[in-house]
Amino acid sequence: MKSLRLYAGPAARRHIERHGLPPQAVRVVAGAAGGPKGLILNHLDRHIFGRWLASSRQPVHLVGASIGAWRMATGMLDEAPARFATLAHDYIHQRYELPPGKTYPSPEEVSRVFAQELHGFFDGQIETLVAHPRYRLHIVVSRGRHVLRREGRLRTPIGYLGAALSNAVARPGLGLWLERVLFSTPGEPLPVDLSDLRHRRVVLDATNFEAALLASCSIPFVLKAVHDIAGAPPGAYWDGGITDYHLHWNYPSMGEGIVLYPHFQQAIVPGWLDKPLRHRHRATAALDNVLVLAPDPSWVATLPGGKLPDRTDFRRYGTDTEARARAWQRCVDESERLAAEWAQWLEHGAPADALDPL
Repeated sequence: MKSLRLYAGPAARRHIERHGLPPQAVRVVAGAAGGPKGLILNHLDRHIFGRWLASSRQPVHLVGASIGAWRMATGMLDEAPARFATLAHDYIHQRYELPPGKTYPSPEEVSRVFAQELHGFFDGQIETLVAHPRYRLHIVVSRGRHVLRREGRLRTPIGYLGAALSNAVARPGLGLWLERVLFSTPGEPLPVDLSDLRHRRVVLDATNFEAALLASCSIPFVLKAVHDIAGAPPGAYWDGGITDYHLHWNYPSMGEGIVLYPHFQQAIVPGWLDKPLRHRHRATAALDNVLVLAPDPSWVATLPGGKLPDRTDFRRYGTDTEARARAWQRCVDESERLAAEWAQWLEHGAPADALDPL
């Protein structure tokens, strides 16, 4: 492999050594927050949902935050490969009205445009999606508590400062300010222990799907919070990546099965506020049954700017949206190499000697 790396927890490696990796071994697919970085997984998603998982019949839990939630929901749609192509196109060609003299749009403008995109993308398909007979979708959202229960010019920065300080002392302290909310389609509940952080579960249906997905993508200070989602407790709801940036959960608690994790890097960082806390980026026993598919860092260096697409590109390219779109499209085109190497590995029987430790 030259572009793709496979990182396996100990239990996942043992399973692959003994049985290979048939699609029926997968019980959970996870999708991280990360904004434009998720574009690099577009061709992997097309293969996984359009060909590989489609050849099995077991129930699969699809868990995602932010763009990861949009990706997982897309995987549930008919003609998934074509829908993933549309997702990439729509995301790449985002256009916002910029205030005079500014290089970044206002939160109100970003929320307005993004809500329109999500509505157009899923319009007419939500009823079928939430009733999917095989896939269970779980959208992760962060709900504000106390001073963060409502968005405000002063209370939001004060609240997130408090959340950052509490989280730095101990991750459960984040629960004083925010709680993890899991919006889940009807059927079998997610069989993963979530007691590491304050949380609640809400039924995901046609009345709250768009609001929950928009909230899961609503980065504080970049988009507006979504308030009072139908079927959920009142309050302000933000990006699911705040509480669960990369979904570093207790996956062995689900028992048998593999967690398939198409990701844009090796590290699985617990929450967005943990990004500067490098000691929390290490793999733990909670990831023992996880298989991460991620681009090789040396391959990433060959992409435009020597990096993955990210939100800094909006400032980097400013009003030159065509240049940004060309760079992001090249990344998506190049990412077909990841899917080709993944497919080749599977065709060769999923040899364990290609696995690196997670």
